[in-house]
Amino acid sequence: MVQSMTGYGRDEQWINDTKVSVEIRSVNHRFLDISNKMPKSFLVMEDKIKKTIQSFFHRGRVDLFITIEGTGFIRRDLNVDWELLDQYIQKSNEMKKKYELHGDISLDRLTSLEGAFEIVELEQGQDVLFDAVLLAVSNACKQVKNMREIEGQELKEDMKERVITIQDTVQKLTDRRHVVIEEHRSRIQKRLEEYITDDIADDSRIVQEVALLAEKGDITEELTRLASHCSQFFDTLEQKDTIGRKLDFILQEMHRETNTIGSKSTDVQISQWVVLLKSEIEKIKEQVQNVE
Repeated sequence: MVQSMTGYGRDEQWINDTKVSVEIRSVNHRFLDISNKMPKSFLVMEDKIKKTIQSFFHRGRVDLFITIEGTGFIRRDLNVDWELLDQYIQKSNEMKKKYELHGDISLDRLTSLEGAFEIVELEQGQDVLFDAVLLAVSNACKQVKNMREIEGQELKEDMKERVITIQDTVQKLTDRRHVVIEEHRSRIQKRLEEYITDDIADDSRIVQEVALLAEKGDITEELTRLASHCSQFFDTLEQKDTIGRKLDFILQEMHRETNTIGSKSTDVQISQWVVLLKSEIEKIKEQVQNVE
């Protein structure tokens, strides 16, 4: 199945007063490249998140954004450094005794003592929260995949039309190749007649050389391979696996055969058709760059 590598998905999950938001953006890339931006508390489940994404996609750059709003899964506790307070009071009493000072240690003084009190946020119910994150990631991936499939079908139809154009042009080239061979043979014969005598012209070896030179201008093999590549391209479009790289390889072979046809022929009409072939192949190649 033809799938694009461009897509977008977003999902939200609510747990009491806490909202989990997941956003995924996907663009083309040679391999599967996953970039995560999430709260540090979710780094412990990064591997599970990546595996979830990998179950949906095989190629493309995937940017994942996770945000949490609300405090339903956070409990605040106040930690007291009793040892530090004990030392403070002990040292204060020693100072009063040593220097004969007077006065009491107030509660305000103790609570303002740096380092004696610390507010700690403790996460609770992490399993429920993590399950919500994975569900949101999965739902967002489904949206991205759906968008990639829709665009993939559009790419498929466009590429099929262009390959049909290539096939039609290959048929025109096939119909004209006999004319080209004859024209090529005639040009060689005319050149020979201009530079050699009648006795040499009748030499069988010269005749063989003329035939060989004429055959060098034959594009039959290239046309056969080009037609075969078109069939392979259509077959690949119907495969269910990832096909982007295979399609790209087939196009490279099509481009190579087209270049050979252009170099062999001096026929004006064939040269025009070769330009058309190259143009269609390049347009298909641009589309294939976004196929998974």
